[in-house]
Amino acid sequence: MDGKKCSVWMFLPLVFTLFTSAGLWIVYFIAVEDDKILPLNSAERKPGVKHAPYISIAGDDPPASCVFSQVMNMAAFLALVVAVLRFIQLKPKVLNPWLNISGLVALCLASFGMTLLGNFQLTNDEEIHNVGTSLTFGFGTLTCWIQAALTLKVNIKNEGRKVGIPRVILSASITLCVVLYFILMAQSIHMYAARVQWGLVMCFLSYFGTFAVEFRHYRYEIVCSEYQENFLSFSESLSEASEYQTDQV
Repeated sequence: MDGKKCSVWMFLPLVFTLFTSAGLWIVYFIAVEDDKILPLNSAERKPGVKHAPYISIAGDDPPASCVFSQVMNMAAFLALVVAVLRFIQLKPKVLNPWLNISGLVALCLASFGMTLLGNFQLTNDEEIHNVGTSLTFGFGTLTCWIQAALTLKVNIKNEGRKVGIPRVILSASITLCVVLYFILMAQSIHMYAARVQWGLVMCFLSYFGTFAVEFRHYRYEIVCSEYQENFLSFSESLSEASEYQTDQV
């Protein structure tokens, strides 16, 4: 980072990444300790012996399910906040808004999927849980590609290539993991599928952490004032993102 003052908003995507990854690993260790799943480093499981360490299975039974639900709800909220702030950040910089709007909608749907898979455990309502998984992985992958394209196109502070290329690599890795995951699932190779799933989720979380690079240049404000006849619309006055200047406090 440069010597200029950085916005505190840069910590939001970092908190999202660290909090969610730590929470999911806590769920994993609780499930392993309770003999609900096999450790990730175990050999291929034998029929009838425990379960493969899928994230959904790790968070399927109490007490792990309680932690899993809380982690996913908080992650969905933080992802939604990141989606809105990212949309506001790019809004004045893109001439054609459809790509920016698509990124916002995709991440909102992925966030909604997180709440479904977190609150409807696999054994309680498998259908809704799988819908949530599909929304999260499907729209999450789409979000990554859209944001990678926007990063290269907008080129904030001439850091487009520096941030965009790692995002393209992460997007490709995520896409590969999604395809490989479903292939392994179809072949019932569950231990390897579970490992790929954990790798996929960690790639997602790492991707979100990269938003700290651009958020460090911006501040966001919420404006509240009395109603007047010439009052600005809600969308115009809710938030304003402005770049940090050297003379700003």
